[in-house]
Amino acid sequence: MGILLWIIFGAFAGWIASLIMKTDYKQGMFYDIILGIVGSAVGGFLFNSIGQSGVTGFNFSSLLVAVIGAVVVIYVGRLIRDR
Repeated sequence: MGILLWIIFGAFAGWIASLIMKTDYKQGMFYDIILGIVGSAVGGFLFNSIGQSGVTGFNFSSLLVAVIGAVVVIYVGRLIRDR
């Protein structure tokens, strides 16, 4: 059951990031899930590298870290794609 909750958490974080970056009309739920999971890892790495706590569980601060990471992933993806 734990992996299912992490997938739902990743999908929610990816969906919020896609709304922020205005890419929600271009991608589907599968892309949101992948984006949220990768964003969680990137956000956790970025926050840990500056001395803050990253993803610590199912709470608001972890969701915020995951969304910030997913926004960074979308932004870098745009830079690479538009290059």
